[in-house]
Amino acid sequence: MGEGTVSRRGFLGGAAAGLAGSGALVAGCSDSPAPTATLPPGPTTRFRAGDRPFPTRAAGSDMLPKIRHIVVLMMENHSFDNYFGMLGRGDGFHLGAHGQPLNSNPSPGGPPLVVYPAASTCQANVDVSQDWVVSHTSWDHGGNDGFVRAKGRDPMAYFTEADLPFYYSLGRTFVLCDRWFCSTMAQTDPNRRFLMAGSAFGLVDDSFPGGAQTSLRPGGFGTVFELLDHFGIPWKNYYSNLPSALLFPYLASGNLGKFAKVDRFLADAAAGALPAFSLVDPDFNSSSEENPQDVQNGEQFAASIVDAVLHSPAWPETVLVWLYDEHGGYYDHVPPQPAVRPDAIAPDVPSAELDGDLYSWTGFRVPAVVVSPWAKKHYVSHVVHDHTSILKLVETKWNLPALSNRDANATNLLDTLDLSAPRPPFLTPPDLTGAVPVTAGTVAACAAADHSSSSGLGSL
Repeated sequence: MGEGTVSRRGFLGGAAAGLAGSGALVAGCSDSPAPTATLPPGPTTRFRAGDRPFPTRAAGSDMLPKIRHIVVLMMENHSFDNYFGMLGRGDGFHLGAHGQPLNSNPSPGGPPLVVYPAASTCQANVDVSQDWVVSHTSWDHGGNDGFVRAKGRDPMAYFTEADLPFYYSLGRTFVLCDRWFCSTMAQTDPNRRFLMAGSAFGLVDDSFPGGAQTSLRPGGFGTVFELLDHFGIPWKNYYSNLPSALLFPYLASGNLGKFAKVDRFLADAAAGALPAFSLVDPDFNSSSEENPQDVQNGEQFAASIVDAVLHSPAWPETVLVWLYDEHGGYYDHVPPQPAVRPDAIAPDVPSAELDGDLYSWTGFRVPAVVVSPWAKKHYVSHVVHDHTSILKLVETKWNLPALSNRDANATNLLDTLDLSAPRPPFLTPPDLTGAVPVTAGTVAACAAADHSSSSGLGSL
């Protein structure tokens, strides 16, 4: 991390301590043709930043009245195959005659390394990375055969239903999206910026420029939060220790009432008082599932959020999207897809490291499930989505102008919902398998293991 930069958690921790007043910015709207419910995958730029889904209707019009609440629960750092390779639903591992996974990666100087079950749900001493260079090496221009070459054997580990029973139940019950890709082959913060603003604005890692930041789109909306504010649509960022919205530090000014701790989310859900848009953040130190954390601690947190939504009086009018910001360095067999460049801002890396990627490719697949009473039953979505598909859903719901060229051309997730049904398919919330109980002792033991001597798991 260079001079003039600070760590993500250090910066957000300081920003979170000083939440206080903000201003909304205005973007123009154009009258280009309205996109269909789902756009075909590919790099074609049919629509532009500022375009509205329904150009003949007023911006801010409610176009999906059966949905009143959109909730986003974004966890950290796992690929689709790492969690759902053995789910038996969607495009997971290729299995042999005896049900064993066959997927592998070339191993320098030895036989191919086949994926293998993780020895523990504690990721202490696991050597994986999702930085720009490692990710692009793993990608290898579509071969997805560079994971072992980039980081050794650890990226080839996967988790099972015994490790993550709640997630497996969630993925088998609601709409599984097996073509949901993170937005860029880079770390957490660039991908979360795509979720909230449709662009990484050049960021590729989890560092910040020193000094104050102002809106990143002078004369236009910087983030979905400013967009919602401008049209009077309520939102909140519920957080455990760090609000993701403060990846745009200027939002700390004037939005004190829009940042609330997670216990407030549980109370608002129980009261049927969730805002129109909610972003829920785990504890990034203990329950986000990033290594070296115990993934079961994160699953327990996620289960509490999903359960609160399932049993809320607002459940009949809610869509919750559970997903991951990026792949965490873990193997996935489906290569990233061509993507529309969000804007003219290039990734802030040396030209020799661009690898032909100007935010013109997605990142790797991540686990994603759409949870809603309106979710289609017995449906797996094979439509190519990325994090900006959530922006497109928000824009479609309220006919709002796109923030960037990427979300202007994104799919809007309506393939996952059956809004034409006379009755919501999941009006009665289904019973899901509970998460494995996690105690403070198991979390502490995993943290202690991280500080113990490494056994060299990342080497071959």
